[in-house]
Amino acid sequence: MQTRITEMLGIQHPIVQGGMQWVGLAELAAAVSNAGGLGILTGLTQPSPEDLVKEIARCREMTDKPFAVNLTILPTIKPVPYEEYARAIVDSGIKIVETAGRNPEPFLPLFKGAGVTVIHKCTSIRHSLKAERIGCDMVSVDGFECAGHPGEDDVTNMILLPLAARRLKIPFLASGGFGDGRGLAAALAMGADGINMGTRFMVTREAPIHEKVKQKMVDASELDTSLIYRSLRNTARVFKNSIAQQVLEIEAQPGDTKFEDIQSLVQGVKGRELFEGGDLDKGIWSAGMVVGLIDDIPTCEELITRIVAEAEQIISERLARMVSA
Repeated sequence: MQTRITEMLGIQHPIVQGGMQWVGLAELAAAVSNAGGLGILTGLTQPSPEDLVKEIARCREMTDKPFAVNLTILPTIKPVPYEEYARAIVDSGIKIVETAGRNPEPFLPLFKGAGVTVIHKCTSIRHSLKAERIGCDMVSVDGFECAGHPGEDDVTNMILLPLAARRLKIPFLASGGFGDGRGLAAALAMGADGINMGTRFMVTREAPIHEKVKQKMVDASELDTSLIYRSLRNTARVFKNSIAQQVLEIEAQPGDTKFEDIQSLVQGVKGRELFEGGDLDKGIWSAGMVVGLIDDIPTCEELITRIVAEAEQIISERLARMVSA
């Protein structure tokens, strides 16, 4: 199954593992890449640029296939040395970067000068067109179904992907709601060149999170996510637990919500401790509506092989029969 994405990234299958805070470590990224997809290390999961250099080296010990690094550029309580992280990525010889959050234009001269392919995550067509205009090589189009920050437009991939196919010249990935072969076949049919999966890769054997968290997502339905931070116009889709419910109750109170009102509940360190210890109400964690499609915990190789086989069968058999009469 060859697309513009597989050709540009040098991978076997058009499946990319999204960058995920506390999850995008060498074990997962290498497993995805070894299975023929594109694994991604999450840059800011590492506490310093020096630690990121070490994690890149560790990933190289586990795979000789292409892998990428995610650099998410967002406002933070504590200043982040983004330039130093970007330099560490380039100096380590990484040739594929996934950017997210704010406009990556300030970092493009560094990346492009080093021959780096830049994938920018976008939640709207207007942002996708801007990414194309400033020189990104491809975009990941994130629909409303996705985990993390889906933007404020609330447009699903059934609309976003055909629009992207009409208007973009650069290749694009479909992101949000993908976890099986039906999704891959549908994404390709709507014009995407591949899929980006975050939540689905969290529920794999190699994902570095507690088994209780994985099993909770296996047991979940498509209704088990919550949209928090809506009152702050920084919407985030997270798994529905008691902490998410407390945040929603605070946001529902009369008057404007201040981040300080919920800060103690949503601290990133609590999410990391949740993944490590398995206390499902320790904090919040990002999860997409695709949890409703997840019913097992395979290896990354088993998952990717299954998705590709399902998609190929749908395209070559079911759909082909419909037009062959």
